[in-house]
Amino acid sequence: MPNSSINSIALVDDDHNILTSISIALQSEGYSVDTYVDGADALRGLSQKPADLAVVDIKMPRMDGLELLEKVRRKSAMPVIFLTSKDDEIDEMMGLRMGADDYIKKPFSQKLLIERIRALLRRCELDKEGNRDNSTDNPIFRGNLMMDQSRHQCTWKDSPLDLTVTEFLLLMSLAYLPGHVKNRDQLIDAAYGENIYVDDRTIDSHIKRIRKKFRAVDPSFSHIETLYGVGYRYSDSKSE
Repeated sequence: MPNSSINSIALVDDDHNILTSISIALQSEGYSVDTYVDGADALRGLSQKPADLAVVDIKMPRMDGLELLEKVRRKSAMPVIFLTSKDDEIDEMMGLRMGADDYIKKPFSQKLLIERIRALLRRCELDKEGNRDNSTDNPIFRGNLMMDQSRHQCTWKDSPLDLTVTEFLLLMSLAYLPGHVKNRDQLIDAAYGENIYVDDRTIDSHIKRIRKKFRAVDPSFSHIETLYGVGYRYSDSKSE
């Protein structure tokens, strides 16, 4: 079903066949699509015409997907989905640690990619509107943590944290009920929605990235706890 409001998607891949086929598929779903053949081309284009979401191949000439993500993340929390080949596990984990929201292995079904795009864009819209079922129009406070979903703002000890959409939703899910353990399936549902498959390692990498961002402003941060074999929980009972 086409979108009632047009979202813009940036496709970045040096394979023209992939650019053409995905572009046609997304346009048929009502998206506006801009295509780029490498990271350098995309960086120039995105600086002039920002997108709502980017689908980026990791292996590209001139500027690869990892370098592009690093430069994009300096200025934007735009959701990014990586396209990877079967043997790119190290690059996948590096990309997630750098702030990518998701990855899909080649070859992939266009239906899966479109569902992942929909899920991330849906979370962005809900973030902007501040109308998620388990949130209110008011920010939530957990000790030194403040999260304002309507504005996609998060601070720790009054220091702002630049979280991606997925990171924000994962943290919100954990912090909403401090001390309550969330398993990986519950966190996947919170961040991606139901019926979307995400590898457990993806959630683990996002949690590591969130912790790293907190520790950049507070090296003693330890409020996101791992319960091995169970899941994660947020604790606001630690000394602050």
